[in-house]
Amino acid sequence: MIRSLFGSAALATLLALSPAIGTAQSLAGPYLAGRQAAILSDYEAAARYFTQALARDPSNPSLMEDAIVGQLSLGRVDRALPIARLIEEQGLRSQAAHMTVIADMIANEDYEGFLARDTETQGIGPLVDGLLVAWAMIGADDQDGALAEFDRISEERGLRGFALYHKAMALAGLGEFEAAEALFTDEVGPLQQTRRGAMARAEVLSQLDRNDEAVESLRVSFGTAADPELLAMIAALEAGETLPFTHITSARDGAAEVFYSVAGALRQDAGADYTLLYARLARYLRPDHIDALLLTADLLESLDQYGLANAAYKQVPADHPAYHAAELGRAAALRQSGKPEAAIEVLEQLAKRFGELSIVHSTLGDVLRQQDRFEEAVAAYDLAIELDTESLRRSWFLHYARAISLERLDEWDRAEADFRKALELNPGQPQVLNYLGYSLVEKQIKLDEALGMIEEAVAASPDSGYIVDSLGWVLYRLGRYDEAVGHMERAVELMPVDPVVNDHLGDVYWAVGREREAQFQWMRALSFVDPEEVDGEADPARMRRKLEVGLDVVLREEGGEPLKVADEE
Repeated sequence: MIRSLFGSAALATLLALSPAIGTAQSLAGPYLAGRQAAILSDYEAAARYFTQALARDPSNPSLMEDAIVGQLSLGRVDRALPIARLIEEQGLRSQAAHMTVIADMIANEDYEGFLARDTETQGIGPLVDGLLVAWAMIGADDQDGALAEFDRISEERGLRGFALYHKAMALAGLGEFEAAEALFTDEVGPLQQTRRGAMARAEVLSQLDRNDEAVESLRVSFGTAADPELLAMIAALEAGETLPFTHITSARDGAAEVFYSVAGALRQDAGADYTLLYARLARYLRPDHIDALLLTADLLESLDQYGLANAAYKQVPADHPAYHAAELGRAAALRQSGKPEAAIEVLEQLAKRFGELSIVHSTLGDVLRQQDRFEEAVAAYDLAIELDTESLRRSWFLHYARAISLERLDEWDRAEADFRKALELNPGQPQVLNYLGYSLVEKQIKLDEALGMIEEAVAASPDSGYIVDSLGWVLYRLGRYDEAVGHMERAVELMPVDPVVNDHLGDVYWAVGREREAQFQWMRALSFVDPEEVDGEADPARMRRKLEVGLDVVLREEGGEPLKVADEE
């Protein structure tokens, strides 16, 4: 039965992909394993198990679709193709199968064959099909028909921006730079405003001997936040070089741009797993599409597939202008996968090569700070601040992050200066207000100012458990216990399993005479303490002591002041 349905070539492919087929005993095992792997976005396992299951039930359309999706998610179009072709041969509808077959036809420049397909029964979707038809027409030397198709799509509701962006790209690819620039100038859509769209327009302007305008357009789009790739482009333009139009060099490139631009749009509304298919096909059609590669890696990272993300980031060539961005992404993937030391090593090597980039040092500082390596973090932030030429929106965070590190090093004067500098750069920033206000409370200084800061932070972020906790805590420190209760209860609602917040609520309950409830909260707090977080703010020994003797005794043992009642007004 398998041989009659698949044919010898497809059967050989499936057997090669699934060496365990001969020994498995049932369909249920690999199917269930595949479903679980798919839920976890474990694409390697999903592809393997679904292929095994499909070999046992080769006429099952659902298994075919699952196997294709698993392979496409890994970028293995060649492995998905035999199954996709089988689906189409049987007259079944499957978006994943149609995407695979269409991508293969375009990759082989079979534009006539693609144009002969019925998009109603073998298409991907109205927008993608229409754009691909237009690019296929260009591949088939029907330029007038292609431009007319772009215009037709532009009349569809909600599709104008996509259609005219691709029309501008097509015109530029055909050497019609004046017409392309007219669209970039007159039709300002969301894709034209992307980084890729802005760079494409700069190349168009350069082809028109308008380098000054190209530089100005880039500076308007990106300000001083230019990365090495943009800086290299600006330098070449300012040197009088005529930049080639590299964004589209063929109809196949145009098709790749369709999948990439749709992936960018889907990212806002669709799941990352679905968007990943489009990003993978963009890269399949154009292996040098580094933006598609970076998007693929970022999507994998968002799906917690850090190993696959790391592998994708590593594919960016070391001599490519986007290499630093890839390495920053790789460091993030390593850190999130529980390999902070490897992330630090990546960033330290990157800092040697791109020592002029503030973001490299600030990212290194962030990872060092998260590892409690505060002295090294401060040194990294020092360099980041020295090199920072970006807007104040980023500068405030550098001072804020350095302030946190200094506070943890007990260098309070320097820390406070940085906190206040952050507020000067970004007045009213709730995170800074909260951290500075809370720190003042813990140090028992400037309590009235601290209260004002935290009240302002709560007004800005009323659903932040940490900030609401700070407000309750400062009221407690001021002896305004009754006022503290409601805020602290709200903080626990927002962060029900946080040990520090529950511990604080216990102290507040004790202060207002609700001792049984206080003991309950301390027990809850104790149950939430992470035993591996030995340097955390939660103090399990102190919680146990409060359960034994009460808060008043603990305060006396610590040499602190007993609970006080706020002065009546």
